[in-house]
Amino acid sequence: MAKMEVKTSLLDDMIGVGDMVLLEPLNEDSFINNLKKRFDHNEVYTYIGSVVISINPYRSLPIYTPEKVEEYRNRNFYELSPHIFALSDEAYRSLRDQDKDQCILITGESGAGKTEASKLVMSYVAAVCGKGAEVNQVKEQLLQSNPVLEAFGNAKTVRNDNSSRFGKYMDIEFDFKGDPLGGVISNYLLEKSRVVKQPRGERNFHIFYQILSGASEEFLCKLKLERDFSRYNYLGLDSAKVNGVDDASNFRTVRNAMQIVGFMDHETQSVFEVVAAVLKLGNIEFKPESRANGLDESKIKDKNELKEICELTGIDQSVLERAFSFRTVEAKQEKVSTTLNVAQAYYARDALAKNLYSRLFSWLVTRINESIKAQTKVRKKVMGVLDIYGFEIFENADNSFEQFIINYCNEKLQQIFIELTLKEEQEEYIREGIEWTNIEYFNNAIICDLIENNQTGILAMLDEECLRPGTVTDDTFLEKLNQVCATHQHFESRMSKCSRFLNDTSLPHSCFRIQHYAGKVMYQVEGFVDKNNDLLYRDLSQAMWKANHSLIKALFPEGNPAKINLKRPPTAGSQFKASVATLMKNLQTKNPNYIRCIKPNDKKAAHIFNDALVCHQIRYLGLLENVRVRRAGYAFRQAYEPCLERYKMLCKQTWPHWRGPARAGVEVLFDELGIPEEEFSFGRSKIFIRNPRTLFKLEDLRKQRLEDLATLIEKIYRGWKCRTRFLLMKKSQIVIASWVRRYAQQKRYQKIKSSAIIVQSYIRGWKARKLLRELKHLKRCNEAATIIAAYWHGTQARRELKRLKEEARRKHAVAVIWAYWLGLKVRREYRKFFRANAGRKIYEFTLQRLMQKYFLEMKKKMPSLSPIDKNWPARPYLFLDSTHKELKRIFHLWRCKKYRDQFTDQQKLIYEEKLEASELFKDKKALYPASVGQPFQGAYLEISENPKYKKLKDAVDEKIIIAEVVNKINRANGKATSRIFLLTKNNVLLADQKNGTIKSEVPLGDVTKVSMSSQNDGFFAVHLKEGSEAATKGDFLLSSDHLIEMATKLYRTTLSQTKQKLNIEISDEFLVQFKQDKVCVKFIQGSQKNGNIPTCKRKNNRLLEVAVP
Repeated sequence: MAKMEVKTSLLDDMIGVGDMVLLEPLNEDSFINNLKKRFDHNEVYTYIGSVVISINPYRSLPIYTPEKVEEYRNRNFYELSPHIFALSDEAYRSLRDQDKDQCILITGESGAGKTEASKLVMSYVAAVCGKGAEVNQVKEQLLQSNPVLEAFGNAKTVRNDNSSRFGKYMDIEFDFKGDPLGGVISNYLLEKSRVVKQPRGERNFHIFYQILSGASEEFLCKLKLERDFSRYNYLGLDSAKVNGVDDASNFRTVRNAMQIVGFMDHETQSVFEVVAAVLKLGNIEFKPESRANGLDESKIKDKNELKEICELTGIDQSVLERAFSFRTVEAKQEKVSTTLNVAQAYYARDALAKNLYSRLFSWLVTRINESIKAQTKVRKKVMGVLDIYGFEIFENADNSFEQFIINYCNEKLQQIFIELTLKEEQEEYIREGIEWTNIEYFNNAIICDLIENNQTGILAMLDEECLRPGTVTDDTFLEKLNQVCATHQHFESRMSKCSRFLNDTSLPHSCFRIQHYAGKVMYQVEGFVDKNNDLLYRDLSQAMWKANHSLIKALFPEGNPAKINLKRPPTAGSQFKASVATLMKNLQTKNPNYIRCIKPNDKKAAHIFNDALVCHQIRYLGLLENVRVRRAGYAFRQAYEPCLERYKMLCKQTWPHWRGPARAGVEVLFDELGIPEEEFSFGRSKIFIRNPRTLFKLEDLRKQRLEDLATLIEKIYRGWKCRTRFLLMKKSQIVIASWVRRYAQQKRYQKIKSSAIIVQSYIRGWKARKLLRELKHLKRCNEAATIIAAYWHGTQARRELKRLKEEARRKHAVAVIWAYWLGLKVRREYRKFFRANAGRKIYEFTLQRLMQKYFLEMKKKMPSLSPIDKNWPARPYLFLDSTHKELKRIFHLWRCKKYRDQFTDQQKLIYEEKLEASELFKDKKALYPASVGQPFQGAYLEISENPKYKKLKDAVDEKIIIAEVVNKINRANGKATSRIFLLTKNNVLLADQKNGTIKSEVPLGDVTKVSMSSQNDGFFAVHLKEGSEAATKGDFLLSSDHLIEMATKLYRTTLSQTKQKLNIEISDEFLVQFKQDKVCVKFIQGSQKNGNIPTCKRKNNRLLEVAVP
């Protein structure tokens, strides 16, 4: 909103009347018309003093954004347009700043938006209170408790797609800074009858549809459920799907909310198992059977459903089956068991389903309270939010026990509403020093007494009838009511003495009527006794307690045989009466704030306002009565400062600034306006205006004065604007004139300057051309002399050149003639010798040409430089055979040298070891060919990096040449033990593989020989020098996967250190010294059970046999 549009009072730009206290004239029609006018302009909130009337728009409006939250934050209640945020802010600031506990009472009929209103209150408080990780967690848990309770306690009804079927009161606890610490939730009268039966066009509780729609196939299989709604008798099929409701998405939201609130995974699983058990209870059906004694009993038709329920709940199937077929009645000294007929069995099944779900819901509330309760024990401030069912009046005498106690609760709320409203008015009058006058209003205490009186109240008589021995029916209860309440002015029935409808068929015999504050309601007495009793057979309670399911067992503590209580449990009516009394006592200790919710139409559609429906709700909410109470004294009150600020322009003495106290300014203002003294009164901090007409007169005067001031401001502004424009134009004219004069002088100067430059340029041009002509003449003279000299020199040079050429030709001719002459003399002298050696020379020439051709061909066909390339060009001539082979050998040696030159020192060492291994084992050991392609790594164990071998690393201070895990063969049984084999420059070490402890250390000088077989195995023996310290335990018989590498490195290291070659013995049978005895190790061929792994077996004291595959 722009700065000029910010409101300072709800009277600014008001659509209709924002506060009903100011409505003139005050009657039902004007009240409804005002609401309709505001509703048509998307103004869904209206005040009655500090009470907020909320009309459900049935659509999203952009009035709940974070910007709106900031707009209403820390603002006076009447400063902005009516809004639920204004009431929430007023309550929160009173709690935080004035240390007053608050309660927000939200009432209205189903579909009026009570649940959404409570969410908006909680979201606003969460937005404006403190921040921080711990505070945010508490806020998130408080907010996330709503989806859980809505899923288990809300259902789709004809009037509302998300109707709360229970009453909820939440106490939100705050610390001294106003930060939330936790909360406590109380629930009232869950409509558990909905579990087993729903009216046409309505659904069961949301959670049943959410599980079947949103759970995974695996999860449904665990719960023994199917996704098809039609499989379950407790689910109404005509409204299973609701437009605009995504049950699958809501299920994921509920599971996430349960996790945030603090439910453990096993608790969530247990809750859903109980829900599944309730759903499957509806599929149990019974059939009649006759016993031999003539009594009827019931049997379960299909025990498959019962079996699955027992598997879910951990109950013995026979125990639960008996509980559905028999009922045990216990007296003080005896126990009687009777059979149940089919009707009684169905009653027991439905009673169990209702009790199981109702107790589960109560457990959920208790569990949520454990998570969201305040963890600290400091003094707390409390804000209560009450979201409870509104007054219910159904047509066609469909009002039953549930509607009776709901309307009783609303009577109590209306009573406390009137009392607290009058108390608040009286306290404000006393605080402001205004004389208090008694206000006449309808006191509904007589109706509350009719219902709750301990002696003659309807609830007391209902309890008495339920406890009375003998035949008890709903008709006997109605007869008792007719006897006791016949003379009560608010009670009517066909048999009552004060009834004026004895012959009126609109009041059936099975009904009675109560004149509530909201109107007359006719109740159908059928079902009152059963619903008040709310009996669950003890056999079913005991069967539930015997379950192996921890949650179900906790829900039925009365089923414990050790704690059998023969005392009758309290009735539903007495429990609800006690809960309402506790609620009223709680509300009376807090400062009340009211939100009255109204449903504009029954179609749940936007932009439709049904006058008759709204009128009905206005009556039973008592809104006109509330307005009359507020207007009985002074209709409007306002603090002196905002009042003076708003109306000061109406008096010359207070306009534009009043220098004295605000009250004195208001007194001067009202005196100047001539308002009668009986129309207002001065309090200590506020002015009180009796009649709304006086306020509207002030508003009209203010509006007219604002128009006059606007005209004056506009006149002054226009004059200022014209003067400013004239001064600006004058200043602009001066600037333009100065710029024009400057421009003219600049043009004149530029013209004179350009003329002078032209004259100068002509003079300079003439001088330059004259000088150029002189320079050109001088240059031509110099060039002519140069050309003449050049021609003369050229002529002289050509003459000399011709002379020299002639002389050279003569000398060349003499030389040629001389050469021919000498050649002739030589040929004549040597002709006879040439004929004698002609054959040999021809042979040598031919041979030379063949050799030249051979080498050129070899150059073209030269093989690659790879040492392993065996290709070589074919020999062209037989006489070149030895040369051809020698060239091949020389080329191979040359390319091998080229290949070796590429090696690093490390690679050379590896190939030297490979060459050594070839010399030692090639054609001797069958294992050797497999080792050729494997590089010798040496360090197969990362001793320096493995912390397990830190002790071994610290003990060895030499460079480790090879580190490998080997198997040390035990001479006693031939079994192997893992050891770490280490080879250093001077020693051979064996260490424990687990902890790195050194078991043996042998100097290389004490190693005399290494023995091994010629076969494909890894066994080898290290023979030690007799008499040495290392040989006390004898030689080592070992097995390794890298035998060739270990033997080669041991051989080379020994040769390097001792300068003696280590003897490598390759034989299939050799002797090994074990302490004092010599044992023969023999290698044989054989197939093994272990596949290709050689095995060692002790044959006798002198023979170890190794079987090699």
